[in-house]
Amino acid sequence: MLICTVVFSQEKKTYKINTIAFYNLENLFDPEDDPKTFDDDRTPNGKDHWTYDIYADKLKNMADAISKIGVDLTKNAPVVLGVAEIENRKVLEDLVNEKVLQSNDYGIAHVDSPDRRGIDVALLYQKALFKLKNIKTHALLLYDHEKENKRMYTRDQLVVSGYLDGDLMHIIVNHWPSRRGGEARSRQKRIQAAIVNKKIIDSLFSIDPYAKIVTMGDFNDEPNSPSIKKILKPKSNQEDVALKGLYNPMIKMTKKGIGSLAWRDSWTLFDQIILSKGLLDTTKGYRYYKAGVFNKDFLTTQKGKYKGYPFRSYSSGQYTGGYSDHFPVYVYLIKEE
Repeated sequence: MLICTVVFSQEKKTYKINTIAFYNLENLFDPEDDPKTFDDDRTPNGKDHWTYDIYADKLKNMADAISKIGVDLTKNAPVVLGVAEIENRKVLEDLVNEKVLQSNDYGIAHVDSPDRRGIDVALLYQKALFKLKNIKTHALLLYDHEKENKRMYTRDQLVVSGYLDGDLMHIIVNHWPSRRGGEARSRQKRIQAAIVNKKIIDSLFSIDPYAKIVTMGDFNDEPNSPSIKKILKPKSNQEDVALKGLYNPMIKMTKKGIGSLAWRDSWTLFDQIILSKGLLDTTKGYRYYKAGVFNKDFLTTQKGKYKGYPFRSYSSGQYTGGYSDHFPVYVYLIKEE
């Protein structure tokens, strides 16, 4: 957290500022075989030849990237960080114990999801700045109607409530179903995920219409996709957000061609952070200041066919020494001193 001076309409004020971020860590698996999940590829003898040396290097890289998100303005790593594509609590413990993150003293909010591959979402939080109140998960129940209504297991939605410098906040971490099989064919799965997300948000609003809510994650959909545009219905302009409404700063970014991942020479912004009306209030507590995609050069492929793309950690059947196939996204929250 940094105390800084920000100018609004020629008026100088002093603020506390913190970063909230989300990062898809691109299959952060340990090398051990879990007999309950389909993680065989990420083992030393598996298809990916996922060794302990590679795992150690991957951890170091991810920790280094996390330590730099938002630091230009706050001089601190994210106070709260949602993550996706992590295998279990152990990989999170190994991650936060990396030397570059030890001083941040991150706590871990994590519950095992029923995803077939064993990948989960989680929330890391700096214990000195964010005081945990409650953790809850909400299952996404999907069924394959072509196979006698067999359940398709995917990630739960994780809800973490806690106090940031006295402000009660509710943070929902998402990793919605992928576009495997094509966008149109898989669209309904993400619409169902959005319905679950909307129910969570509405339940929080029923307790407090001014609740400070952040729903973040890899939605596997764009800001203008039906799941987000028609179900969550966030606005692109702060002044248009009504009570119990949502604001998505990523709508304007995607219109400018800004993305968090690339595919076939096209940028997409699947990674988003969406905020409730309570975080736009200028009268008290923390409020939204800025949003961005953390796409620094060291996270970017510097040459070759995929120049400019995120420098992913695994490509063409081998470990690359990179980071992730997604860029992190972040928002700055400020509070007047």
